[in-house]
Amino acid sequence: MKEHELGRARRIAELAAMHRRGQDIVSRLPAEDIRTQYHEDLSPLGWHVGHCAFIETYWVREIVLGDNATTATLHGVYFPDLCEKAARPELVLGREQLLEWTGAVHSENLALLADPPAHMREHRLMRADYLLDFLIQHYAQHLETMHYVLAQRQLLINSLWTPSRALISTIPLRAALRLPTQPVMLGCDAPCAYDNEQPRHAFRRRGGHIAEYPVTNAEYLAFMESGGYRRRELWSMVGWAWLDNARVDCPALWRRTQHGWYELSATGPRDLEPDAAVRGVCFYEAEAFSHWAGAKLPHEFEWEAAARTGLLRGVGQAWEWCANRFHPYPGFRPFPYDGYSTPWFDGRHGVLRGGSEHTLPPVRRTSFRNFYTLDKRHICAGLRLAWD
Repeated sequence: MKEHELGRARRIAELAAMHRRGQDIVSRLPAEDIRTQYHEDLSPLGWHVGHCAFIETYWVREIVLGDNATTATLHGVYFPDLCEKAARPELVLGREQLLEWTGAVHSENLALLADPPAHMREHRLMRADYLLDFLIQHYAQHLETMHYVLAQRQLLINSLWTPSRALISTIPLRAALRLPTQPVMLGCDAPCAYDNEQPRHAFRRRGGHIAEYPVTNAEYLAFMESGGYRRRELWSMVGWAWLDNARVDCPALWRRTQHGWYELSATGPRDLEPDAAVRGVCFYEAEAFSHWAGAKLPHEFEWEAAARTGLLRGVGQAWEWCANRFHPYPGFRPFPYDGYSTPWFDGRHGVLRGGSEHTLPPVRRTSFRNFYTLDKRHICAGLRLAWD
């Protein structure tokens, strides 16, 4: 078998594994739980599984093969811009029907991708197996979001839990590494890269430092104990307005009992490891913490340059908020369609780098750019400090 065919076979197996992961999640939960919306920013679990099957079929059949027989009636159900999140619970199929339908279309799509007819092979999206990589990454991102849904579900099904040990606060260390002063190439031109990661370009920083490790749970607790959520001077004007409205005083999934703090995860309550990266804070909280620590958030270019030169440790525990907004790189060209990234270059979305405990390998690359509006804290997000 030729190397290219072996690569495609590996990708087919990887996509099939994604299918099984999604179906396993919905198959082991009570049927009513897969259509419940546990957070206003998160769709029901069953919708995610149906959406991934639809998107896969849309690209393979409707776009590449020109056959919309399966997808035409589902645009208003599974295209996010045509269906508000609040409406999605009523559109989720019953569990057995959902599993049967998605299983059938996945099998058909995998067979087509494994042995595409000649006219399919010639489509531009099939070059270098781009479409396979695109679908794998799309499913991987939704599987991560499904773990966020499962974590929110724990808020409703768990009563108070006793941690095995108390979390003790620690003042952040100022130990930092000097950012590289030589030019570093950023971005990614590999066929699997998203359009917002391209084109590659050089970045040079003539000074500044970045923390070797992300901010930990113990360090974040010190911020909380020092009154960080009550000290107006630590917050931007917009951040303080957000805090006044949100009325929060800890990360999104932290809970407190008389025995101390613990956190909820997709699988239930667990101890807060003191040296683990803090998770569940929005950009405004990350920014306030950095001010309290006498630091700043790194620009995403600083973050990537440090990562590419081997300076960063602890990457992948939590997505890390960066200081800048999501923007196009010089020479940006939209792909595979005009609206894939462009709508989010709106000045409202911040950039997160690195990955979380739920981020799967297909999207766990140094150049990958995650993005959310600055108020989102249901995601597995933390921060790393930097200094000029």
